[in-house]
Amino acid sequence: MSDHKHEHGEACCGGHGHHHGHEHGGDGCSCGHNHEHEEFVLTLTNEQGEDVEMVLVETFDVADKLYALLLERENPEADGIILRMEEEDEEMVLYNIEDEAEWKAVEEAYNELLAKQG
Repeated sequence: MSDHKHEHGEACCGGHGHHHGHEHGGDGCSCGHNHEHEEFVLTLTNEQGEDVEMVLVETFDVADKLYALLLERENPEADGIILRMEEEDEEMVLYNIEDEAEWKAVEEAYNELLAKQG
């Protein structure tokens, strides 16, 4: 992913430190795990068709919608990806941000989040 370009659904987060925050919607998860310290990993396919393990490192809200910041598990210094999270049938589903106005609002909120952590 060295030729990685920023597109909708992606944001540069460089080497900034992020705290881990995993939240479930509704009344919480009944699986018995403490999600605050659990690594939430999912596999995405990159532009070259290769599977890449991504770790959810942060969630944040923008205009009553939940967004997730994902970093590569094997390369946390690489560019991160921001996706919209929605709950469907009690499962969390991730979506690319394709609307230009939505992306600008999310990018602005994420930059504010970084500024507060800095």
